Amino acid sequence: MAQFIHLADDKDLAMIRKNGIIASKLRDEGKKAVFATPVLQDFYRSHQWLRELKRRGVRTFSAVQFRVGDDTPVSVGRYNEEHLETTAAEAVRIFMDHQTGAGLEVIFSTSIPASAIMRTYTPDQVTGWRYFPEAHGKEPCGCSYCQRGEIRSQRLRSD
Repeated sequence: MAQFIHLADDKDLAMIRKNGIIASKLRDEGKKAVFATPVLQDFYRSHQWLRELKRRGVRTFSAVQFRVGDDTPVSVGRYNEEHLETTAAEAVRIFMDHQTGAGLEVIFSTSIPASAIMRTYTPDQVTGWRYFPEAHGKEPCGCSYCQRGEIRSQRLRSD
């Protein structure tokens, strides 16, 4: 059985333990989804989305570790790019075989029941990347379009 990690707001943890991880609607497509990454030996790759998600204003994220059957259908790929429809076990293999794994995500089209949740914990809150996986050492775009609604964006705005 494949194991995955879903990052959730610490405030929602009690409801997640009780009801499971409820699939939320995607903005553009109208489909429902649960985003996750596989549990790997590399802590950074398993929790890489934490800093990027913190940009939305959530103070503390918790990790929800859950288990699904190897044949569970999922989509895997890099964010904002085409995803591959595959199984949960194959998604774990793709993450392991990928050179860096940065920016990859696994999408479940159904909710995760509470019975599948193995544990919850609070990981280090500075793990991961911001803006995009290769952004380290590069200045973010300062245009008003790229910085709309971002926290502390006034410092970066160029216009």
